[in-house]
Amino acid sequence: MADVIYQAQAPLEFIPPAFNPLLLRVVHLLLPSWINWQTAITQIEADNVEALVDVYRQFQEGKIRFMLAFRHPKTDDPLCLGYLLSQLVPKVARSQGTALEFPIHAHFIYDRGIPLWAGAHVGWIMSHLGGTPIQRGKADWTGLRSARDLFANGKFPMAAAPEGATNGLSENISPLEPGIAQLGFWCAEDLHKAGRPEQVLIVPVGIKYSYVDAPWDAIANLLSELEAASGLAVNPSEHASVESLYPRLLTLAEHLLLLMEQFYTRFYHQKLPDAKIVEEIEDRNEALAVRLQALLNAALQISEQYFDLQPKGNLTDRCRRVEQAGWNYIFREEFKDVKGVSAVEKALGDRVAEEANARMWHMRLVESFVAVSGNYIRENPTVERFAETTLILWQMIAKIKGDKAVQRPQLGKQKVKITVGEPISVSQRYPAYKENRLGARQAVAEVTNDLQHALEGLI
Repeated sequence: MADVIYQAQAPLEFIPPAFNPLLLRVVHLLLPSWINWQTAITQIEADNVEALVDVYRQFQEGKIRFMLAFRHPKTDDPLCLGYLLSQLVPKVARSQGTALEFPIHAHFIYDRGIPLWAGAHVGWIMSHLGGTPIQRGKADWTGLRSARDLFANGKFPMAAAPEGATNGLSENISPLEPGIAQLGFWCAEDLHKAGRPEQVLIVPVGIKYSYVDAPWDAIANLLSELEAASGLAVNPSEHASVESLYPRLLTLAEHLLLLMEQFYTRFYHQKLPDAKIVEEIEDRNEALAVRLQALLNAALQISEQYFDLQPKGNLTDRCRRVEQAGWNYIFREEFKDVKGVSAVEKALGDRVAEEANARMWHMRLVESFVAVSGNYIRENPTVERFAETTLILWQMIAKIKGDKAVQRPQLGKQKVKITVGEPISVSQRYPAYKENRLGARQAVAEVTNDLQHALEGLI
């Protein structure tokens, strides 16, 4: 996060979408080179692009409105989606003889917090590419109204990540947030009120990363770095493989858990499962999972207690509420007019902001692990799963050390497989949605559940 969040600030302003076709043209032109230069991705392929060509054709003919609901394992996902729309969709459309209006693009929803850590220029770019921001963790009515208007009336379809954030795991989907389905029903409602005939669809899009060559040696080197940073003896494996590295990874995870358990019990007086109870679990992976969940709950309670929040919902829901509570302490209405704030008030505000940021640190730690289980590698011991788990541990250590500017390690060249799923109709469930509140909640839940299963099926 930028240093700005250590100081009290005026409330976060909404960044209105201001689509600029010239900027999009430049982005589309430079995107392939940017991906080659800035990422480890060397190849992007897609399946069932024909389905996407068809929905774009129907959209441009005024028959449908739709949203692309894409998987979000990594921060590179928007680049891959941009490549799909700007390169692969036009190529397939030409091969089919389908005439589409250019550019092929999508308005998109992004986290309002991104410009805080990535820089204000990123907010400008996202706005001028037709993006609209949402503040997570609260009912951001300004952001929701903007997204709702774009869905029903925007020049392009919509795109959003229903998981709400990256989880670092290509083959493990976090529980989906209901907001995507809700936006779909709002769009159907707006079209119905306006007497418009378009149908509303949600199109699931899977994104999966794999290595061109198995980077076992790079993983072994990263493990050695993490072992050294954690105070473990480094015993390099002669022949790096899942069989030789998995025991080291388990030992590292157990050691880090022990350090963090001691940290939270000694200095934050948190109660964790009795060691004897954990020792009775014979399987190391299961014991690890039990300890991890208890630790994450304890760490999140530190943040919740400070902000006077009740621990409701799953870990992701709780993280969102803590984030918003922290922002409310940092971005404050009374600091809109800096001239009217005395030096003492400003100093006190900065102290509150610094303390809020410190308490949010515990939440950020939890946020990195919300999708982690003890069985991810064991269920399917691929190099991809091993690398992803190792990188999550790297991220944890980087957060503890406060290494903000350190770039995530690139373990090897990667290829990306994008899979377009079959569209999910929101309009078919709209009659049940508009009957009453219970029908509306059930319809939103059913579409969200259908989308969850669809994305899981695309792995």
